[in-house]
Amino acid sequence: MTLYTILPLELVLDGIQNDPPPYVEATVQGVTMQLLPLAPGIGKIVRLLSAPLDYYLLAEYAPGQTVCYHPTLEPRPAPELPDFGM
Repeated sequence: MTLYTILPLELVLDGIQNDPPPYVEATVQGVTMQLLPLAPGIGKIVRLLSAPLDYYLLAEYAPGQTVCYHPTLEPRPAPELPDFGM
């Protein structure tokens, strides 16, 4: 790979060995997104992972927007449906 730049190499590669921040994947209103946690239940959108195509044009789902989500550590089991004897 060749990198053409007028910047010194130290500036270009600054922070390359730092660990990336901890991202969280969450589904909000049917849209799966990658979030950077800011506070418990609040995150900043990094990117959309799975969404209908028209959602990519909506400002509320743009990278950098904050959304509320509820982090779950374990998936909840499906509720038991009543048996009506049919």
